[in-house]
Parts: sequence; C-alpha cells; structure tokens
Amino acid sequence: MNAVALGWITALCYLVAITRVSWSCSPSLRTQFWSLASLAVILHAWVLYIGILSISNGMQLGFFNAASLITWVIALFLLIAMWFKPVDNLAVVLFPMAAIAVSAAAYFPNTRVLSLNTLPVGVSLHIITAILAYSLLSLSALQALFVAMQDHYLHQHRPVRIMCWLPPLQIMETLLFQIMGAGFMLLTLSLISGGLFLENIFAQHLVHKTVLSLLAWLVFGVLLWGRWKYGWRGRKVIRWILMGFLILMIAYFGSKLVLEFILKR
Repeated sequence: MNAVALGWITALCYLVAITRVSWSCSPSLRTQFWSLASLAVILHAWVLYIGILSISNGMQLGFFNAASLITWVIALFLLIAMWFKPVDNLAVVLFPMAAIAVSAAAYFPNTRVLSLNTLPVGVSLHIITAILAYSLLSLSALQALFVAMQDHYLHQHRPVRIMCWLPPLQIMETLLFQIMGAGFMLLTLSLISGGLFLENIFAQHLVHKTVLSLLAWLVFGVLLWGRWKYGWRGRKVIRWILMGFLILMIAYFGSKLVLEFILKR
C-alpha cells in the first residue's frame, strides 16, 4: 500500500474514533474508541516509517513529517495516559490535528534529509527530548483549553452536556500541571543537551528558535513555581500557559517553516 492511501486511511481512523468518544461514560463506546484510536496510532507509525526512515542511513524530517511525528507522539502519550488519567476529552481536539498532519505528510513529498551517520549521540538526545517536550506541552495546552471552557460554564451557571462528561475542575487543573511539569522537565533537558552538544545554539539559523524556546521555558517555569508556591490557578494562568505554548510552537514550526519554504535550507 502506498503512503498516500495509508495516510488517508489513518486519518479516517482518527476521525471515526472521535465519533466513539463517550459523552455518557459508556463502556462499549470507550472500547470502540480505544480500538479505533489504537489502530490509528499503529497505522500512523507505519506512515512515519515510510516517510521518515525509507532511505538508508538518513531521516527525512521536513516540516510535514515533523508535524506528523509530533502529533503521533502526542496521540501515543494520550493513549497511554488514558489508562491512568481521565484525559479522553483531549482526543476531540488532538485527533483532527493528527489526521491533518498524517495526511499532509503522506501527500506532500519531502526532500530534507538528516544523515544518521553524522549525527552525534548528544544531538540525537536533543532532538528526541525536544520532540517529547513539545508533545507533552501540546497536551498541556489542549488540557488548558478544556479547563478554560469548564471554568467559563461554571461561572456562567450554565450546565451543558460536556460538563457531566469532564472530571471535576480541581482534578482537571491538577492534570494540567502534572502534564506541564513533565513537559517542562523534558524541555529543560532539551535545552541543556542543545547547549552541550550543538556547535552553536545561537548561530544565525538557530538563534530565533533558541531565544523563543528559552522564553517559553521561562513562562512554564514561572507558572509551575507559582503553582507550587502560591497555588496559582484560574483564567490568567491558563492564558499564560497558552501563550507559552504559542511561543514554543513559533520557535519550532515557525523557524522550520521559514528555513524550508522561504530560505530553502
């Protein structure tokens, strides 16, 4: 099966899985959702293998493949987390993003090749931790959106169906900071490994990514400190979380977009 057809099938599995998200905690619907989501993640991994590792001694890690890889990691994290935490709701936002990313990666050709032979172990560590950090912080941003929605409806005293499906607000906020804390630790490790193993993290083609990543790290660090020290919560905290995620998204995808599609590097 060619990559384009496989990409479309994977996207369809993601989208159909969303229709099986249970708004009434139905065990049968949750089983169907889990089965379809697992199939989508497995097929997505296949698409990534074809698109990224189909050449010998190299990785095709261009813009669309990178976006597809990150959404796959997020989806995988979500499936694992579902065994321990009530995070099924995040699939409503995440899975359409994954469907778009995997379809785009399969459809658009990629010519940006990263040689594995010349890639030091330290740089590999930096890349892996950066992808994992971005994935977890993306999950925290999605969780923040649901916390904001839940907080809005509670203050408006307007009961809606989704409120019966979500866990209590205090649990949602605790989950939010747990996910963000794990992402922050990985982002810290990514920045440290980048400083140690990259030749010059402030080189012309890396300076914007480095500065923005440090700024995002500072935002998340202050928020976690404020939560631990003063119990910060509420709408302002959510807005800062979303701002930190936006900065990080611009750092990675903004830089990649400019380098590949404008500067042709």
